[in-house]
Amino acid sequence: MSAACRSLALPPLTHLPAPSRVRPSSRPASSLPSTSVGALRSLSCRRAPKKRRKIGRVSCFMHEDEEEPSSSERGFEVMEIKQGGEQGEIKLEECSKENNGWISQIRKVSDRIFVINGNSWTVPWTVETIVQVMLLWIASFWFVGSWIIPFLAHAAGFSKESLTHRGQALYSLLTDVAEGLAGIAILHRCLARFRPLPSGWFKFSLKGSWHMDVGLGCLLFPLVNFLSQINISMVPVLPAPPVGVSSVEQSILARDPVAMAIYVVVVSVCAPIWEEIVFRGFLLPSLTRYMPLWGSILVSAVAFALAHFNAQRLLPLVFLGVVMGVVFARSRNLLASMLLHSLWNGFVFLDLMK
Repeated sequence: MSAACRSLALPPLTHLPAPSRVRPSSRPASSLPSTSVGALRSLSCRRAPKKRRKIGRVSCFMHEDEEEPSSSERGFEVMEIKQGGEQGEIKLEECSKENNGWISQIRKVSDRIFVINGNSWTVPWTVETIVQVMLLWIASFWFVGSWIIPFLAHAAGFSKESLTHRGQALYSLLTDVAEGLAGIAILHRCLARFRPLPSGWFKFSLKGSWHMDVGLGCLLFPLVNFLSQINISMVPVLPAPPVGVSSVEQSILARDPVAMAIYVVVVSVCAPIWEEIVFRGFLLPSLTRYMPLWGSILVSAVAFALAHFNAQRLLPLVFLGVVMGVVFARSRNLLASMLLHSLWNGFVFLDLMK
């Protein structure tokens, strides 16, 4: 039943008096004239609808008076809910402020660590160019080292296995130089349409305070070595030995000074130049178009570790890539990361000589 029907069903609270115009006579109803009886009947018939309308009005009005407290109470409950919602919003705002405070603190720390000399890099190319350069570089690295150089050696009438220690060292040097030149040629060709490049790209400079950053990076070499031992204990040793390492170890065991000097040039000069140009000079700044600086450093470090195709060296190479990325980001100088990379490779080579 609706509220209107319930209000109409309630009895009237007061007795409405009869209309003032109609006065009952002391004579019996039978003694009244027929005309006056008919008039009374017609008058009562006329007044009845008015009485109903009055009762309906009074009942509806009283029902509204009774319903007003409940509606006000409901309104008060709504206000309480709104106040609870406001309190929840205040708590959410406080939590968001706290989160923003932590985020701002992390950003301040990262900004202090990743201090960049000058403005950020301007990246004119998109992710398609980044993927194209990296895939072509990896393909050229594999194709030149595994097919072109062996084919040319076979055409010349010799193979790497038949060479002496010095010959193998020279073979490794020529292969590494060919792979590096092919990678630089691909990078130059893919970026030719964007020339002249914005300022800050592929910068080499002897000026600045980047030497201090390189020195601090060298202090982390024992930690990289420790991570290498953890990585070796986590990943089982593969049955097949690496191809390049065996020839280096053979030259070290033979104590051939010429072969060892050539290998020093390979691992401490050639490899740092090619790899730093690609991973720190190109990949890291290019990623800053799509992610923050620390994310670009981490992603480029992971790509640098994966490019070595050695699961036993994945963890230390990622950490080393992060260190070299931080050094490069702070100095914006490829010489800094190249020098740190060269020192690490020299550290590894000296460790193998023990």
